[in-house]
Amino acid sequence: MANILKKVLHNTSSKSPQDMVLRAAQTTEKLTDTATERQQEELARYLSQMKAAMYGDGEIEPSKETAVLLCWEACKVGLPLVLAQKLSLLDFETRKDAAQVCGCIFRMDSNADGPGVRFVHEHPHILEILFQGYDNPSIALNCGSMLRDCVRDESLARMVLEGPLFQEYFKKVEVSNFEVASDAFQTFKDLLTRHEPLVASYLQGHYQEFFGAYVNLLQSSNYVTRRQSLKLLGELLLNRANVKVMMRYVSDVNNLKLMMILLKDNSRSIQFEAFHVFKVFVANPNKTKEIVEVLSTNKEKLLKYLGDFHTDKEDEQFKEEKAVIIKEISMLQSQQDLDQEAGDEPM
Repeated sequence: MANILKKVLHNTSSKSPQDMVLRAAQTTEKLTDTATERQQEELARYLSQMKAAMYGDGEIEPSKETAVLLCWEACKVGLPLVLAQKLSLLDFETRKDAAQVCGCIFRMDSNADGPGVRFVHEHPHILEILFQGYDNPSIALNCGSMLRDCVRDESLARMVLEGPLFQEYFKKVEVSNFEVASDAFQTFKDLLTRHEPLVASYLQGHYQEFFGAYVNLLQSSNYVTRRQSLKLLGELLLNRANVKVMMRYVSDVNNLKLMMILLKDNSRSIQFEAFHVFKVFVANPNKTKEIVEVLSTNKEKLLKYLGDFHTDKEDEQFKEEKAVIIKEISMLQSQQDLDQEAGDEPM
């Protein structure tokens, strides 16, 4: 490790990693929107050296021991927080280095005993600072990257899911800037897929709140939002951890009607993603009377539509699933049909 640190600290006045981290924090804290070129260069040098020690740079091999030491020292002096606060004042390349350094800090050991996780628990407002970064396109992707590094940890993901920030994601994934919206959706998806037991518990406890907001994404005028949201919904419903949520969702006739509308969307991609949600309603062996009634009432139209549905797809699993769904629908009978049959029986 001594050789690594010697290379890392070459051409600087720092005599230890503690000095380097402290100077990086102090330099960052002093930055203003009128920062001099010398200040920017000094901070860029410190962060570049930290990144090289954490990840390696071709000449320097990364060392876990060195990275751990730097992460603990960075948290001691509050470096992640001041970098988050001053990120917009950094040069473009320096922002990228800052995001990578913070990413290493937040991921270190990936549990509550790690320095980064502990730091965020002690300074929870850093999550809000990073989230607000989505409002500034110049730093949005850096902030998104750091947020995803935070929510890799289950305890920090719980803080976001169960706090006021999570509902704000429903707005951020629909902003007009495509890159920002896509990045926000990736963070949104990570929150809902990375920690399955946590998410299952959250969805069960906040069902109305979550799906009340989610339906707006499925009906968004933004094509990308609709497609991504549909795809994610399919993943959530078909995840075994979410079976209770899935059964509740597919028992709601309004959800079925929305999927039937999306099945006929102008976009073939939207149609395809809608099918993977629609099939869950049809395949459910415990359909409610309302679900059966809607499906059976529209049986002929559905059979005709599905018969011509994406026949050009070279996907054997899809073909098999479609055949099963068509067969299941063809066997349905409406309450009116059942009443008619009952009336035809001899007395």
